[in-house]
Amino acid sequence: MNAAGSIDTADRVLLRENVTQFLAREARLLDEGQEEEWYGTLDDEYELFIPIRQATEPRSNEIDRSGYRTKETKAHVRIRLDRLATGMAYSEVPPSRTMRMVGSIDIEKTDRPDVVAVRSAVLLYRQRGIDPHFDLLPYRRYDTLRSTAEGLRLLSREIILTEVSLATPNLGLFL
Repeated sequence: MNAAGSIDTADRVLLRENVTQFLAREARLLDEGQEEEWYGTLDDEYELFIPIRQATEPRSNEIDRSGYRTKETKAHVRIRLDRLATGMAYSEVPPSRTMRMVGSIDIEKTDRPDVVAVRSAVLLYRQRGIDPHFDLLPYRRYDTLRSTAEGLRLLSREIILTEVSLATPNLGLFL
């Protein structure tokens, strides 16, 4: 950083490379079914929020953060992973085949020197079993990433689903 407190060009380029690589690796791990390795990228203070979106409200008020489709911590993720390992998590038997495309990555400093705010857009393709039908789930992510000695860790994530009424039968996937 320079004296003015802004990120200099070399640091900005390195930060962008590290964040982009983190998001690409996360997408690959989830698409390849390596959830345990992905779990290792979560910060111990990890929180996920998927608020409700109201189609009848103006765009400035359509996100209702007083209600959530999903609200979970790292402990909740552990429970979900343990349940998946039983083979009785029927929403994912057989496991979905997925491909995540992550783009529109925007990175900003926060008031904490070890944390950055990252916005991105994701298009998630999902197909199950031999069913010829598939789901496309577009959404925006608002992440905070913490820099640790082991690398970047996902500290928090808010997901804003584009769809108000989901066409997919469940949200059993890690978004």
